[in-house]
Amino acid sequence: MLAFLAQRLLQIIPTLILVSMLIFGLQQLLPGDPALIMAGEERDPKVLEEIREQYRLNEPIPVQYFYWMKGVLSGNLGESMRLKSSVASLVAEKLPVTLQLAAMALLIAIGIGIPAGIVSAVKKDTAWDYGANLFALWGLSTPNFWLGILMIFLFSVTLGWLPASGYVRLGENWQASLATTIMPAFVLGNALAAVLMRHTRSAMMQAMSADYVRTARAKGLREGRVVLKHALRNAMTPVITLLALDFGTLLSGAVLTEQIFTIPGFGKLIVDSVFNRDYAVVQGVVLVTATVYISLNLLADIAYVLVNPRLRG
Repeated sequence: MLAFLAQRLLQIIPTLILVSMLIFGLQQLLPGDPALIMAGEERDPKVLEEIREQYRLNEPIPVQYFYWMKGVLSGNLGESMRLKSSVASLVAEKLPVTLQLAAMALLIAIGIGIPAGIVSAVKKDTAWDYGANLFALWGLSTPNFWLGILMIFLFSVTLGWLPASGYVRLGENWQASLATTIMPAFVLGNALAAVLMRHTRSAMMQAMSADYVRTARAKGLREGRVVLKHALRNAMTPVITLLALDFGTLLSGAVLTEQIFTIPGFGKLIVDSVFNRDYAVVQGVVLVTATVYISLNLLADIAYVLVNPRLRG
């Protein structure tokens, strides 16, 4: 296990370096001059030159990248040109919001999608199977923005059960926090639950036809034990991959949902920074997102070994 972890960590380092180069390089292709945006109505050439000198915008791109990476390695992601605040503090403020939202969405997806996939595979070609596939089709074809607006109209406007928008931090009031995030979490988890259901069903059907499952049944084991201990354990490997990748997608892909429910999360920060040409924020946020994505893949690889003993060397 230690050798496996060391090998994977050695692969992560050059990957992160390449990702950082791509982030910084592609950032330079964005149209517009950040110095002009920072100067606002003031277009004095001296002011523009001071801004470019302060933020090293007049340096060659490799030099700018060197200074940026030097700061990143020391924990300094730079300073927001528009908000005049450190990027690290913005990330520390916004990331927990989206992490909470993504974690709740993932729990909802797991609680619905995996059981539905198991039942669909075990009860193949029955009403349960058709119902689960109908749910998956509905989840995949329902736009997030439409479902979000519909839930606001039903649970906030009509019934008055939940707040229509806003966000309360978990540490301030956990009940109010859950009330403000349960609807957006369900919107995000709905589509993921449908995907999980389809993957779980496919993996379970393949596992149920394997020799070790037939052997377990021949030994007289109860069907529930055969399904949950033998078939499900081996079918979880592709599902774990999907969960790891989709959790990373939730972190960066919750932009529209956060806009609908007015949640000040990570996705909204990225969009605002791109529109305002706030280079330092965009670079820092995308780098953090990429790091989380790669770390989740590492955790997925570790989970493979824990779930499937055959992968242990």
